[in-house]
Amino acid sequence: MSEPDAGPGPGPDAGASASAGGSAGPDRLDRDDAPPPVRCAPVLAAAFVREPAMTWIAGGSDRVRRAWFSATLRTHATLPGARRHLLTDGAGRPVAAAVLTPPAAVPSGAARAAWAARTLVGCGPRTLVRTLRYLHAAEAGIPAGAWTLEFIGVQPEAAGRGAGGRLLGHLLAATPAPGGIFLTTADEANVRLYRRFGFTVLRRLTVGPLKVTAMWRPA
Repeated sequence: MSEPDAGPGPGPDAGASASAGGSAGPDRLDRDDAPPPVRCAPVLAAAFVREPAMTWIAGGSDRVRRAWFSATLRTHATLPGARRHLLTDGAGRPVAAAVLTPPAAVPSGAARAAWAARTLVGCGPRTLVRTLRYLHAAEAGIPAGAWTLEFIGVQPEAAGRGAGGRLLGHLLAATPAPGGIFLTTADEANVRLYRRFGFTVLRRLTVGPLKVTAMWRPA
């Protein structure tokens, strides 16, 4: 699932040449290509406040959404080769974050069990069941050898200034993905944005009340 900054921003190649600590557009944005999960989770929890899939999974609860991202990114970090990217402003405040999974990477049985326990305790059984339903449907059609863009989002107060587009352009350029990059979105407004970055629609599916679009960008 994803919730990029849909505001005006640079094209697909923008951000690829913006070095960490450099200037990017009207606002200075510094890049961290190895942030800890604890720095990314609050950004994504804030960015996904109105995203349809997250609203369905978390039931609209801020507390549940924050706990869900904390548990999920903690487990995701156990995957060998997992990638996280973070943009911060000139004062070091997080602005945007993205999380990617390498091809065919899955958590260990112990990591999955720990995630389920944390999600059950922190979010409740409904959230756990709905997450598993979404994952079962969304992950069924991942192209062989593709990376998965799990999450990308921008802090609401920074939306509309192109930070999401800049971060997406960077990770597309920086990720070694001969099998391409896969994602799903339950927000139809995002489909047009991803098309601008070279993604094409693979299929559309229904998960509960959600209309989900699966997309892929070739290498």
